[in-house]
Amino acid sequence: MIWVTHMKTTIDIADPLLDRARRLASAEHTTVRRLVEDALAQMLAQREAPPKPFRLKAFKTRGGGFQPGFEDGSWEKIRDEIYRGRGA
Repeated sequence: MIWVTHMKTTIDIADPLLDRARRLASAEHTTVRRLVEDALAQMLAQREAPPKPFRLKAFKTRGGGFQPGFEDGSWEKIRDEIYRGRGA
């Protein structure tokens, strides 16, 4: 047997926001309580979920690739050229 408990609580909601929630609840044939529970559950899920790792999008240029001398795409070679003459 599964027991689900509910706790009754009181929250203060700004009147304009509550009016909007009541109109939406009426339009969707639901309750303000259901809207609040759904919104809270969604917010908690977003904040508790691990962030998506950053993924750099592929970028293509019209120039046809690297400048002469950098065709191999070696990062070390590119980095050395960037810092050449800058004391690094």
